[in-house]
Amino acid sequence: MNRTAYLFDDIYLEHDTGWGHPEKPERLVKIHKKISSSPYFSDLIKIKTSLPDIKCIEAIHSPDYIQRVKREIESGISYLDSMDTVVCIKSYDVALYAVGGCINMCDAIMRGEAVNGFCVIRPPGHHAEKNYAAGFCIFNNIAIAARYLQKTYKLKNIAIIDWDVHHGNGTQHSFEDDNSILYISLHQFPHYPGTGSKYEKGTGRGVGYTQNFPMNHSAGDEEYLFLFENQIIPALNTFKPEFILISAGFDAHKSDPLSSIRLSTNIFYTFTRMLMSVAKNHSHGRIIGFLEGGYNVSVLPDCVDMVFKAFLEY
Repeated sequence: MNRTAYLFDDIYLEHDTGWGHPEKPERLVKIHKKISSSPYFSDLIKIKTSLPDIKCIEAIHSPDYIQRVKREIESGISYLDSMDTVVCIKSYDVALYAVGGCINMCDAIMRGEAVNGFCVIRPPGHHAEKNYAAGFCIFNNIAIAARYLQKTYKLKNIAIIDWDVHHGNGTQHSFEDDNSILYISLHQFPHYPGTGSKYEKGTGRGVGYTQNFPMNHSAGDEEYLFLFENQIIPALNTFKPEFILISAGFDAHKSDPLSSIRLSTNIFYTFTRMLMSVAKNHSHGRIIGFLEGGYNVSVLPDCVDMVFKAFLEY
């Protein structure tokens, strides 16, 4: 039985960020070329995208924000909320289809059609706040998916592991007062967006359910593995997640132009295998990766391939 699902759609290429922008359509073109030419491609369950119910997005973003994003993008603006988040006339629709595809991935796994999967989507999401676009992100795909799984399938404990080199401020803020979502982030610090110190541990009933691991520039596989083995995996096993979601950015790779972290390509296979061991014990193997960053288009496809190779070993 095929157990690993794949989400990609050409519509994600229509979000035009212009010449020279690091978050460009070519990222997905190269990933899809790598995955679709791999021997395992025929075994993947292909997930189609569709427009989501806006109520799914409203679980994370305010209705006013969603309406403003639509209005401003359709008016022809070039930037949304900051100079980082470049948009074109189609960006609102593409962002909707990114969310819709991720929700379809969740449904496929919860229906038992697959056990794990990877969403090759853009725009990315983990910097998007309740009322503010930031860091190339419009809607917070992974946060929306987490809340959707809870509301639709009555799951209680969901873990989000964010290994993107930039701290997922939007995801943290979405759940910082929530003890049903464990948010764990490893990220270069200090670095954009400036959040994610080790002292940020959540608020109210969510204290302890935000866990930040700020990494010094030039940290590599050894430092990350130490934290995975000694803190992250034990924290996950204590939490007992019913579903694991990964903010899978690959910009902590040693050759990425936007960071100073020194991870190897193969380490992403190792990270994924470690998280799968938790998923097997607590969440029936259920785990989804959501593409976030990764801006060296020569190595990005190989990093994503590492995750698929791990997933396919379930």
